[in-house]
Amino acid sequence: MHRRDLLQAGLALSATACLPRFARADDTFAPTPCPWRRYEVVTRLTLPAGKSAQAWVPLPSVTEAAWTRPLGNTWATNATTAEAVRDPAYGVEMLHLTWAAGETPTAEVTSRFEGRDRAADLARPGTPSPLSADERRLYTAATDLIPTDGLVRQTAEKITTGAATDLAKARAIYEWVVENTFRKASVRGCGSGNVAQMLALGYLGGKCADINALFVGLARSVGLPARDVYGIRVAPSAFGYKSLGANTETVTKAQHCRAEVYLSDYGWVPVDPADVRKVALEEPPGNRDIADPKVRAARGTLFGAWETNWLAYNMGHDVRLPGSKEAPNAFLMYPEAEVAGWRLDCLDPERFAYTITAKQLSAA
Repeated sequence: MHRRDLLQAGLALSATACLPRFARADDTFAPTPCPWRRYEVVTRLTLPAGKSAQAWVPLPSVTEAAWTRPLGNTWATNATTAEAVRDPAYGVEMLHLTWAAGETPTAEVTSRFEGRDRAADLARPGTPSPLSADERRLYTAATDLIPTDGLVRQTAEKITTGAATDLAKARAIYEWVVENTFRKASVRGCGSGNVAQMLALGYLGGKCADINALFVGLARSVGLPARDVYGIRVAPSAFGYKSLGANTETVTKAQHCRAEVYLSDYGWVPVDPADVRKVALEEPPGNRDIADPKVRAARGTLFGAWETNWLAYNMGHDVRLPGSKEAPNAFLMYPEAEVAGWRLDCLDPERFAYTITAKQLSAA
């Protein structure tokens, strides 16, 4: 879709009435699909001087009419080349920059998008657009770190025993992941998403890229299309959850992965078991019990709803970075760079160096 068409579609959607609020047993955390909010995210990077270099900055590439609309990207840089490119498998978009030796590589990349909260009415089955054969194949396939056979399938089959519908299977997997995983604060970044290793070792601690990838792998292994959605938090939670928002304009370390599952009567349904575990560990005063009211509210809400104070970059796995000789990335939601052929540590932004800032804009 051209940017002009996207903006026109956005204006039409903004003019419609807000969708009704869905009833929940606990209304302390209840995202609803209104209103739209506009944000600007700026990534600034400076690489070590004097040597040839290249970098890859993730760009928003998820367009979903119900909840997120990219509004375009601009950049200022002294790079020799700067090109927006897309991964052919998942449509992951990134800005690929290259510098010749002798420069001090710098770039500033600005992305704007609009988002609004999501809530699926799971009490009312509908007739969503069916997935194409290619989409179903893509979102039930194994990846390098998420197998769908062996122990993953055996585990999922036990979890879903007796579940007769897609919805029942997905909910059973979600509840099992919430009950059996835990957030481990010492894990770097968002984790690795190595589902096979987690189950083989019987150690289910990690962060969002681990816990939500576990949900995705278990769902795919029993035939439910599912996908990780990689992004970054850009604003505080409107529901008072300190652990579920970006509480300053500097969001350099605010990356967050979510998940979706496709259910035949509902379409793509948002889930986020990892954030349930984040609330349990981090929501002040911390180390809350799974039965704590705030944890219970998050648990009930995050099967079927998201608060979209968050930018969705992409849904890609095994992402090959053009121009790099390194193996494909398991996912792309951090800036990446190489200097003289050596990959920098994307989880060490101070040494890298890069910063990411975000702010909400006034409506157009």
